[in-house]
Amino acid sequence: MRHARVPRTAMRAYVPSIGPMPGTPQPRTWWAPLPPADGAAVMATGVVSVGLHLTGHEVLSRIALVAAGAAWLALAADFTVRLLRERERWAAEAGTPAALTAVAATAVLGTRLSALGWQGLAEALLALAAALWPGLLFLVVRRWERHMPGVVLLACVATQGLALLGATLAADLGVAWLAHTALVFFWLGLVLYAVALWRFDLRQVAEGAGDHWIAGGALALSALAGAQLVAARRSGGPYLWNDDDNGVLRTVTAALLVLALGWYCVLWAAELRWPRPAYDVRRWATVFPMAMTAVAVLSVAIVLGVPWLWGPGQVLLWIAVAVWPAVCAAAVVDIRSRAPR
Repeated sequence: MRHARVPRTAMRAYVPSIGPMPGTPQPRTWWAPLPPADGAAVMATGVVSVGLHLTGHEVLSRIALVAAGAAWLALAADFTVRLLRERERWAAEAGTPAALTAVAATAVLGTRLSALGWQGLAEALLALAAALWPGLLFLVVRRWERHMPGVVLLACVATQGLALLGATLAADLGVAWLAHTALVFFWLGLVLYAVALWRFDLRQVAEGAGDHWIAGGALALSALAGAQLVAARRSGGPYLWNDDDNGVLRTVTAALLVLALGWYCVLWAAELRWPRPAYDVRRWATVFPMAMTAVAVLSVAIVLGVPWLWGPGQVLLWIAVAVWPAVCAAAVVDIRSRAPR
């Protein structure tokens, strides 16, 4: 296997082309070529909604939730159409790391819906995400190489997304087997992070188009999943797992949050040192880690009883909220530029 440096232009190979496929009906031309990486937009918007909910801004939270839900439905429709009518393209894109955003976006949306009390719908989304996860993960991992962009870490994100939604439902419903299953996914996600990080090209911190932020976002999501598992233990009673196990989980969760915050600082410093103002669909993979870091800080402050983290968490959340419309506006301009004249 070659270990030579991958040129920046070649990194686009990991994000499927957004040009129309031969034979695509003309009325669908402007929206049919949605790359799997667009799932990061659902993830980013969904996490922003979760953060706004945690801080009591319910109206803004629900507006973001509606946007995330609409985007998820559009991507789900596109996914289904390709599966039924464009099998070759579907198979090609399913093997790219960005395809795992389907699992993560579904889990994030389910987590927010669970907070609304819509447990039945959240359970259905968990079942869907769990059904997609093994096949997509297998197709993606078999194509891993060295010196990959940040999307390689989506293997961890998708897995921890299942852990998060499973732990959230376990806490809400008091279901022990769901909490135990979520705990397995939590530890598996950390293993996948370590393996994927070894294949991540660290030069992407200076050169990446936005998805390099997943290096920190995956750890933030892991910390959030850990916090939800601690919360699930409270709901499930002392026999869900013992005090020693719970102590280890709390320690690991705190350590993950510290590492995520470290990545956050490094990635912001790199953005200031090597500005990349041009829009790329992978910029949604920047908004997602920003918002996820904020939500992780807020959740750890609540669950682990660290009240002084609440203020910094709110600051990080509003930074993410400010970046979201900027990326959204750039995305709209990009879509309009691709629309048929």
